[in-house]
Amino acid sequence: MFRIRITALTLALLAFAGSGNVVAQTSPAVLPVAENALRAHLSLLASDLFEGRGTGQRGGDLTVAYLEAQAMATGLQPANGKTYRQPVSITGVRTLATQSKLQTHAGNQTFAWKYGDDWVWWSGNQQARQTFDAPVVFVGYGIQAPEENWDDLKGLDCHGKILLMLVNEPQPTLTEPQRFDGASLTYYGRWSYKFEQAKRCGAAGALLIHTDQSAGYGWSVVRNGGTNEHFRLSGKETGPALQGWITDAAARQWLSTAGQQLDSLREAAEKADFQPVLLNARLSGELHSQVRQIEQLNVAGLVPGTDPVLRDELVIYSAHWDHLGKTEGSGDVIYNGAIDNASGTAALLAMAKTAVQHPAKRTQMFLWVAAEEQGLLGSAAYVEKPLWPLAKTAAALNLDAMNFVGITRDMGVQGSERSSLAQHAAHMANRMQLQLAAPRADTGGGYFRSDHFSFAKAGVPAFSIGSGRDYVHNSVASLEKARAYGKRYHQVTDEYDPAWDLSGMVQQAMFTLNLGQDIANAAAMPVWRAGDPFGTIRKNK
Repeated sequence: MFRIRITALTLALLAFAGSGNVVAQTSPAVLPVAENALRAHLSLLASDLFEGRGTGQRGGDLTVAYLEAQAMATGLQPANGKTYRQPVSITGVRTLATQSKLQTHAGNQTFAWKYGDDWVWWSGNQQARQTFDAPVVFVGYGIQAPEENWDDLKGLDCHGKILLMLVNEPQPTLTEPQRFDGASLTYYGRWSYKFEQAKRCGAAGALLIHTDQSAGYGWSVVRNGGTNEHFRLSGKETGPALQGWITDAAARQWLSTAGQQLDSLREAAEKADFQPVLLNARLSGELHSQVRQIEQLNVAGLVPGTDPVLRDELVIYSAHWDHLGKTEGSGDVIYNGAIDNASGTAALLAMAKTAVQHPAKRTQMFLWVAAEEQGLLGSAAYVEKPLWPLAKTAAALNLDAMNFVGITRDMGVQGSERSSLAQHAAHMANRMQLQLAAPRADTGGGYFRSDHFSFAKAGVPAFSIGSGRDYVHNSVASLEKARAYGKRYHQVTDEYDPAWDLSGMVQQAMFTLNLGQDIANAAAMPVWRAGDPFGTIRKNK
């Protein structure tokens, strides 16, 4: 009966939708978020004026200045002494493709693949010039997971070799339905793990074979990311000297000439007894890069707690302010990133306005992090040098790519089940007369792809609050509209539309703010679920 009942919260949001000031008129215990403030911030941050908020670009500098000014105007207190800014030292590496001369060989044949169309590559060790002449080894998924009794390397001496890897991870079977967490992607399946693993074993490089299905996105996303400037925290090398992706078609051609069939290798890689295959193939040539050192900035403001004891503990609300910025060329060259993630950035500003007027027992931090699109760099830098002790950080609630379609009857809390945050989420859903969205397999590894993951790796209970899927209006059409965003993801077409119904975004922001308040007023800090690997990290701190 609940699924067909329009709740008081729904009626309130519908009544105010389009009025320019969506504020839910529910119980006083449920704090409101103003739609007009959220929309104003969103439309401006996603405009061409901010040039796609690129890392190391003018648009990024403008964004930081705007966030700092808004934090001050809202009444947030500086979180880093007397400043809202936290420096993030980054090294930028841009591949000079026209100067580079990388080639692949198989047998007596050399392939003239086109950079960007057939493959992309970049330096992983922040050097301006490197040379390669290395044999290539197919290593399946490139995974070493003792708890799964899985080792794709099996004693391979990786030094001086290029590892050719599959994206994703071994799939579940009828006899092992929960192998690598079943249908959900574990961190072993993420591209970042592949490069980290290649670095750990001493490989000269790693190339990942792309398919839309295994990666979860098309080659255009890889091309846009691969051919842009790459960033790393300065002094941190998280991958081998050469990192890159190769299309399925190019990999098939390369392997076939080397006397192997990609489909047969894929089949073998699904078995635990897989053995690395040294190919009759090489990669050689020079890789030239432009290297620069830059300083980016996280922006953080505080709402001090009211309880004399609990105010020493903290709840974090986070969102990344960056997107892909502005590229060279003709036509539309600005990746505005309206949904990803001007939406979360704007929501935090609107939420902070309410939070300042309604402080909780614990201190609350509003944290806008830099360089998420470059590998969660801003949040990683924060947990390395936190502005508040991590042991006293109760939770981190993240917003990324929010609901622009319309109000829902449910709310997405995937990832909360790893800790007692799930109980807080259920309590808040009940208070707001919402359902929790039904659990579903995390096939894209979403838990490892946004800034809350940096906090989880540091032992802080954390997850990203997602959009609901049970839309009140035109449910089938609305769901299709939400799914269609995938075609705009990381494209220049991710632009703000003034016709958007932001009632769902307001609802999502309200849920997040009130969830944070619930945690901030609770008697005890959240704890990890027994057996969760991130819980061990907190216990050891």
